[in-house]
Amino acid sequence: MDLTKADLRPYVDYEVSGVMPIKGKFGFRVTLIYEDLSKRECQHSGFLKKAEAEKARDCVIAQLHDKRYVAHRNVKVEELLKYWLEYEMRPRQGFTANSYATYKNCIEKHINPSIGKLKLQALNQGHIMKMFNHLVKKYPSMLKVAKPVLNTAIEFAVSKNLVTQNPCEGITLPKGTKKNDYHVLVVNETRTYNLEQVKRLLKASKNTKIHMQLVFALLMGLRRGEINGLKYSDVDFERHKLRIDRQLGEDLHADPDSIAPNTKTKQEIPPKTQSSCRELDIPDYVYQAILEERSKYEKNRSRRQNGRWVFQDLDYICCSSYGRPRSKHYHFVHYKKLLEDLGLPHIRFHDLRSTYATLLMKNDVNQKAVASALGHSSSIITVDVYTDKQVIIEDGAEEIQSFIDEVHPYDEEDVRRLKNIFGFDLKLET
Repeated sequence: MDLTKADLRPYVDYEVSGVMPIKGKFGFRVTLIYEDLSKRECQHSGFLKKAEAEKARDCVIAQLHDKRYVAHRNVKVEELLKYWLEYEMRPRQGFTANSYATYKNCIEKHINPSIGKLKLQALNQGHIMKMFNHLVKKYPSMLKVAKPVLNTAIEFAVSKNLVTQNPCEGITLPKGTKKNDYHVLVVNETRTYNLEQVKRLLKASKNTKIHMQLVFALLMGLRRGEINGLKYSDVDFERHKLRIDRQLGEDLHADPDSIAPNTKTKQEIPPKTQSSCRELDIPDYVYQAILEERSKYEKNRSRRQNGRWVFQDLDYICCSSYGRPRSKHYHFVHYKKLLEDLGLPHIRFHDLRSTYATLLMKNDVNQKAVASALGHSSSIITVDVYTDKQVIIEDGAEEIQSFIDEVHPYDEEDVRRLKNIFGFDLKLET
């Protein structure tokens, strides 16, 4: 059944016929009346005895009175999930392309193969538990996605009178499911670098195309999308502050015809969560790197005024020599080669945020300050054995400064750079 063509409006009135013979058996008809006075007729038939039809008619009248009547009784689970994802979730502001991809993957690869062909009317807790038991054995991490997806989709179905009740209610996750406390960010130290490895990686990346990306990830704990979305206008050069209020990614709500070629994943979108909008202190090494990168930016802008590829003055810090923003996966090849050349164990680029968190925790920065710096202001952070730190420190950047200074402290050269680039003097504390 195509739910996009189904009438899911709430009915305002109804009519129920008496029991009558229908094709050699017994049945009755229901007429739904909508606010615009349009009508839809539903037939209930196939009863062998008139008494059975009368009893069913009484039940239907009760459902109609309580606004629980199911007009579309042949909807399958897969049809509901497709409609819910595309027409209920996707248009929501704040629903990201990453979430959409995760939900779609879970639905198409895990939920639909198990229960997708079942009609909503026939779906029960036994079917759902069987699917959950399979997932906990084969794909335990996907179970935490499948349950809320299915539960929320069926709650939507209940609200649209596609089913009278939600069979997900009361179901507990199978034994063996790994549970995390709400808003707990678990950092696995085995997938992070130590201080010496951080220094080596920063030094080796100095002349690569992803140096700034590594700087922001390792020394400020920024997400990949946040890094690509940074602009020089986000930098307060007088106060040494950096404002995070956007990221680059796919905008689910953008008109496809309005998106320029090769920029689908380079759209400016809001940060991941409300707490991801934050202002951070800029460590001295990062500040120095920003100034150096701005000098390159100005040179590229000056020398690429003419020709086939004109410089795009979009103000991005991490950009090509023509000013174009970096794509989501741009760093991958360069990052992989760096690790191979240095002989470092391979960890995901995203785990560099965990490296930053671990270094802060080892320097006695309290969990609240670290979580705030990472854009998880409500999170509890667990970093292996470093969860017993009790020191209350309001500003995490100050603590990490000590080891950043060993790499490259700023000096009075910054004053000259600022004056040349921005045309004003700035007093820096030494």
